Amino acid sequence: MNAHDLGQTLSLWAVVPFVGLLLSIALLPLRAPHFWESHKNKGLVAFLWSLPVAVYFLFHMPHELVLSMKDYASFLLLLTALFIVSGGIVLKGDLKATPEVNTLFLLVGAVLANFIGTTGASMLLIRPLLKTNSERRHTAHIPIFFIFLVSNIGGLLTPLGDPPLFMGFIKGVPFFWTLKLLPIWAVMVGGVGLMFYLFDSFQYRKEECRDLIRDRQRVVPMHLTGTINFLWVAGIIAGIFLPFPRREGLMILMAVLSLLTTKRQCRVDNRFTYNPIVEVAILFAGIFVTMVPALLILSARGAEIGITRPWQFFWTTGALSSFLDNTPTYLAFFSMAQGLGLNGEMMGIPTLFLQAISAGAVFMGANSYIGNGPNFMVKVIAEEHKLKMPSFFGYMIYSFAILIPLYVVVTLIFFR
Repeated sequence: MNAHDLGQTLSLWAVVPFVGLLLSIALLPLRAPHFWESHKNKGLVAFLWSLPVAVYFLFHMPHELVLSMKDYASFLLLLTALFIVSGGIVLKGDLKATPEVNTLFLLVGAVLANFIGTTGASMLLIRPLLKTNSERRHTAHIPIFFIFLVSNIGGLLTPLGDPPLFMGFIKGVPFFWTLKLLPIWAVMVGGVGLMFYLFDSFQYRKEECRDLIRDRQRVVPMHLTGTINFLWVAGIIAGIFLPFPRREGLMILMAVLSLLTTKRQCRVDNRFTYNPIVEVAILFAGIFVTMVPALLILSARGAEIGITRPWQFFWTTGALSSFLDNTPTYLAFFSMAQGLGLNGEMMGIPTLFLQAISAGAVFMGANSYIGNGPNFMVKVIAEEHKLKMPSFFGYMIYSFAILIPLYVVVTLIFFR
């Protein structure tokens, strides 16, 4: 039996472990935060959900399980390499906290996210941005907009930017294809950037004169340390174009060289730990196992679901990416689009459909704290700097008020 025939015959019950694991990832941090703090408990949850799928495919179609684990290795090694290398780059300083400077911070981060990933750009820029604004009092909105632009929306233009796009590259989407998304990226980045500038200007006028004077007196020029790591970033980018497993071998080499050549103080200054990447490794091992039947079913029977228009793919991919991880969501709708049988020019998918899936997965990860990994990291760092961040639903009031109108604009311009 081939993969298509298996996808036709599999029961829909086969996707229960996949859905159950994603819901566990979304809900357990909120319902049982103490339990979820332990990596052992995360591993136990991932193992229990993935076990029935792994056993079934080991006996019926081990090839599909091996292919999924190969994709997992490529995915994890890229994230790990970028995480380690970007963790060795330190940006320090304290600029004048004007709306112009803050907006420039966000725009630079939106561009940088495409080279060192949304996680790398977030960890590099959030602390100097908060330091720059430490003399101001009305700044609670700054990390929220930072999450929108740097931690999510900015990373749309390359497979390095956000994990869903890298998985698309692994599946056969050309590396530079994502540059076709530049007009969509420009509308969203420009729209959010403009809203931030106007809102920050309004808040800036509420600051007291003594705080603004203190801000000007404490200016320290920005400076970088750990710049040797840009060489290793270039190595990772070059390695993307190599075949498996040479690509993964070069990523490991770049991460090792970063660890050997970066001063320990750089990682201390960045408060670098391996906890985030360990969590990703544990949870995504389970995700890549449990999603195998879901992807087979969607690829073989996608046309039966009734999602057949670009705007539907944009909104449904985005809606799930808001609360579940955007990488498996992207892969699920990627397979669904292939299952429509439209014989499109990109892996059997029409270009407009793949653009809608890509934009939905990347953009709408900004809709909630759990939509993308860097979101919660930025929240924690902002709270360490004594900023009162909104609650889970309070954050969504911001995201819905600011982002939903822009998603509608993107839909009307690009995906009608």
